[in-house]
Amino acid sequence: MIQAGFRAQEVNPAKLAQLYRRELQLCEVRKGETIAVVSDLATRREYIQAAFAAADDLGADIYELCVNSLPSWTKVGVPTIGQCKGTLEAVSAADMVVVFHVPLFTKWLKQVMDGGTRVLMIIDAPDDLEQLMSPAGLKEACKYAESLYKRTKRVHVTSEAGTELTYECGEYPVMTQWGYADERGHFDHWGGGHIHTFPNEGSAHGTVVLQPGDIVILPYCRYGKSSPGDRDPYAVSHLGWGMNPQALWYGIALHGDTPERHRAAARTFPGNFLFSTGPNTQGGGKRNTRGHYDVPMRDCTIALDGKVVIERGKIAEPKMRVQRETR
Repeated sequence: MIQAGFRAQEVNPAKLAQLYRRELQLCEVRKGETIAVVSDLATRREYIQAAFAAADDLGADIYELCVNSLPSWTKVGVPTIGQCKGTLEAVSAADMVVVFHVPLFTKWLKQVMDGGTRVLMIIDAPDDLEQLMSPAGLKEACKYAESLYKRTKRVHVTSEAGTELTYECGEYPVMTQWGYADERGHFDHWGGGHIHTFPNEGSAHGTVVLQPGDIVILPYCRYGKSSPGDRDPYAVSHLGWGMNPQALWYGIALHGDTPERHRAAARTFPGNFLFSTGPNTQGGGKRNTRGHYDVPMRDCTIALDGKVVIERGKIAEPKMRVQRETR
């Protein structure tokens, strides 16, 4: 553990309810709506209390559903909802679900979203919830990037380190996160600000070279758990880039390497190319495996059908740039 990891929390715990109120307002929580909180045995109790206080202040009804599990990034795809009778029906009936662990790559998440329920994931430390909260213009920048990515047929990624990667798009949807769940059937991550899609099956070709400064943020130990005949962990998974100006690449130097401090920040800092391997079920594919890498890469150039949108790790498209707010 880096010494920076022992820094004391800067956010006053009493301020959490205010932060949650602002976040729920961004999510357009209204009087009379029902919020289902999905927690687990490791969820911070102050987060539940803050969510309850914020919802009550906005006139929304809220309840907690605590699952008997300890999901984490090392257990992505764990079906925390649906195994216990009545849980899927309960969260599906809510206007919004606030989940305090990673629901990605689960069947229940897709079922809930398909029914129109909006879903907000909260898995970061208190200081990061304040610093990474979506600044003005981030949603518009992400939506613009989404419009470009949706029209893209071929992507070319390069770097001076030696990366030379091409892939085709269109088979799977573009997934966009701007930090709050304000639209029907939308999933988001408090602290988000990035887009990604899954390449068309068999279309990813080339070489990806990691260099000093790139961040491996998912546990690589999962590869050892894959069966000998399972090659899916080595397939290319979601690919995209970050745009949240509140996220800092050098956060590890400031805060240490505790995972809770980098779940959003490492993935969303502006101009990173988020490379990953493993499953693609979140996009509708059939590749389901526990082998999964997430690696935000610096200094890459990304071209969409020949148009450069990220150049050497800097956002080249003006409509994708967002002003950082001092907090």
